[in-house]
Amino acid sequence: MSKIIQGKVFILEDNIDTDQIIPTNHLLYSMKDPGQRLNYGKYALSGLPVEKYKVPFVQDNGASEYSIIVAGKNFGCGSSREQAPASLQIAGVQVVLAQSYARIFYRNVIDAAFLIPLELKNLNKNHFLTGDLATVDLETGVITNQINGESLYFYPLGDAQYILEAGGIFAYARKKHWIQNGLTPCI
Repeated sequence: MSKIIQGKVFILEDNIDTDQIIPTNHLLYSMKDPGQRLNYGKYALSGLPVEKYKVPFVQDNGASEYSIIVAGKNFGCGSSREQAPASLQIAGVQVVLAQSYARIFYRNVIDAAFLIPLELKNLNKNHFLTGDLATVDLETGVITNQINGESLYFYPLGDAQYILEAGGIFAYARKKHWIQNGLTPCI
């Protein structure tokens, strides 16, 4: 896992739910089929209200130019679909910084190592605008706006970092020899 992540920022409000992240009508694609899997990225954040979010998250080519999301409270609330964090990853998101997360969304992100979920210590929505270039430094706990030089601070990942670095909870369990290679336990 890279310690420095750079990219364009997409700004979201509080209470972004899983239906806004990936609407129910787009849950029909197979995650195992590479061609169909791309549709999750193509429709990521397509449930956002157009009148509020005037800039589309995904461009006409089916990919997003935004690799960093900065959001408010309760990000990922709603149903417990793992397609929600997967769709963000497939679209190109590397990190989400939010004031807080819905518990199941956060757990899905960590368990499958879809992306890096960071919890902001402070959020001033004037620090960033959608489209700003930012640098996330995982070692110092700072996201810096490369346009205006302002920064926000986030809490360290703690032990979740080891799970993300291993590639998910099962990969981490294999690394620790808690389960045998080749086995995926039923949970």
